[in-house]
Order: sequence, then structure tokens, then C-alpha cells
Amino acid sequence: MIRIAKAACVAAVFGLASQMALAGSAAGLWKTIDDETHQAKALVQINEGPNGELSGKVIKLYQHPDAVCDKCDGANKDKPVNGMQILWGLKKDGEEWSDGKILDPKSGKIYTSGAKLIEDGKKLRVRGYIGPFFRSQVWERQQ
Repeated sequence: MIRIAKAACVAAVFGLASQMALAGSAAGLWKTIDDETHQAKALVQINEGPNGELSGKVIKLYQHPDAVCDKCDGANKDKPVNGMQILWGLKKDGEEWSDGKILDPKSGKIYTSGAKLIEDGKKLRVRGYIGPFFRSQVWERQQ
């Protein structure tokens, strides 16, 4: 009986530690929410590189799964949004990430970007900037 109690205690400690690690990292799977319609838009996989920079790629589109980036320039021109890297170069800056870039496939524009975990890591506030002006979205962590 004591062994079972010890095993349960160890499992609880490891579970708590993994939740704390998850809360401190933006790496993972995120559901994007359209800031205008408040509907689920896409799933984005965010990865943290060896240098600590974040990058993100669309892995599923909810509303228009066959959408292409017809307003994009360069290599992304007329490419499927599904599978496209839309977030890159975000560097850890205290409790936030900053100085990255984010692509809005709808407009084809690339903005300076920042991100911050909120609600104990359950949500990610993502911002795109042009000068002093910004637009924010809150993405929801998926398990």
C-alpha cells in the first residue's frame, strides 16, 4: 500500500512539473481564433529552435482547407496555406517573445510580431505590428 502511495506521489510531482514546463514554453499546437468572427481558423504548430527562437506552421485550416496565398509575394505566392510557415524569428525577451515576423495569408502581408503566454500557458496572445499600430489574436493551446 505504501508503494502505491509513493508511486502516486511521484506521478503527481512529474505531472505537475510537466504542466509547469508546458506553461513556460509557447512550443506546441495552437488553435487560432479569428479576431473579427471569433471562429476557429487554423491549427498552428509552434516549435522552438535550438537557439530558442519560435517558428510556426499551419497544419490544418478549418474554414477553407484548400486556401492558397494568392496575395503573397515571393516563394509563398499561390502556395497552399496549409503547411505554410506563418511565424518565425521570435526571440525570448523576459516573459515574452519579440522581434519576429508573422505572415497574414489573407492579405499576404508580413508584420513584425510578438507573443506572450497568458492564462497559465493555456492561451497565447499573438500580435502583429506596423510601427505603433498592432492587431492581436488570442490562440488556444490544444492537447
